[in-house]
Amino acid sequence: MAALLYNPESLMRIRPGIELAALTDVGCERENNEDRYSYWEPASDEQFRQKGRLALIADGMGGYEGGQEASRIAIEVVENTYANSSGDPRSILLAGFQAAHYRIQEQAAHNPALHGMGTTCTAAALVENQLYFAHVGDSRLYLIRESSISRLTHDHSYVSRLVENGVIRPEEAESHPQRHILTSALGAGAAVVPDSPEQPIAVQAGDVLLLCSDGLWSQVPEHELENAVQAKNLDRACHEMVNLAKKRGGPDNITVQVLRISKHAR
Repeated sequence: MAALLYNPESLMRIRPGIELAALTDVGCERENNEDRYSYWEPASDEQFRQKGRLALIADGMGGYEGGQEASRIAIEVVENTYANSSGDPRSILLAGFQAAHYRIQEQAAHNPALHGMGTTCTAAALVENQLYFAHVGDSRLYLIRESSISRLTHDHSYVSRLVENGVIRPEEAESHPQRHILTSALGAGAAVVPDSPEQPIAVQAGDVLLLCSDGLWSQVPEHELENAVQAKNLDRACHEMVNLAKKRGGPDNITVQVLRISKHAR
């Protein structure tokens, strides 16, 4: 089945300052794609100076229809909130996550077929040389700088808790049979508390931001993600990463979005 997604390059002009590429794939075992991604810039230069760029990824859950609907709502609500609200970027992102959480629950309440749907969501806002992000679930945001890769997000998952409590080693987590069980997701539970650092992270020319669903990181270790984006065309890098995940079984939908800062993103 064709992937349900937003094509960033078809929606708007992308201002100089970054290179951008993204790819999503249904994988080798699923019949439908419950992942979504988007990229947004304001049309106004004045708004761009205030809000910069926004990259989003979401991985839905809740069955054939529910997962697609949950990820769609998350992407649209967070993006629309960020585009149409005033305030500092972090506060707007958090407001968007709360709005998406309640919108997903509202839709599920009105449609029994969508009961239990939810989604991960990772949002990265790049304003000049400052990175703000918010995150729920186990999609990930990485920062690749020179020859090192750092994971900026923390997985909200059962296996992550096992690692934190010393029950299993970190290297066991990537292949643990229960690694897909989430402890937090948009639309799940009475309340949601996204992870979002109080202070932005400074970025610099040459840095790469990589957002991906667990369909990628569960099959492709961090050092291979880093190698894929080093000194390469980002579109080819996305295809290389997705192909690696598929060669290793591709049991889940696979989505990646990559931004390389070519200069301070003004």
